[in-house]
Amino acid sequence: MIALAKLLVIGFLALTVVYVSLSFYSRAARREKLEERWATRGRVGDRDAFVRRGLERYDGSIRRQLILGVYIVPLVTIALIVYFTNFH
Repeated sequence: MIALAKLLVIGFLALTVVYVSLSFYSRAARREKLEERWATRGRVGDRDAFVRRGLERYDGSIRRQLILGVYIVPLVTIALIVYFTNFH
């Protein structure tokens, strides 16, 4: 049981690093797309305000929440493997 706890703690820490990296990458990619969209639309209005509004919408989007799958999928997989190996 101690080995499983160690695995889960180390796995959780590793997944946190992956989640933070993926989150920063996704937000930077969205920022680039917003800046590109602003430039192609004829540069109407304030660019920073346009990007800020777009990032606020992105923060509430389903895509942003799907990144949480980084935690869910591996932990559920490990739990299923442990269950089927020991109790099935």
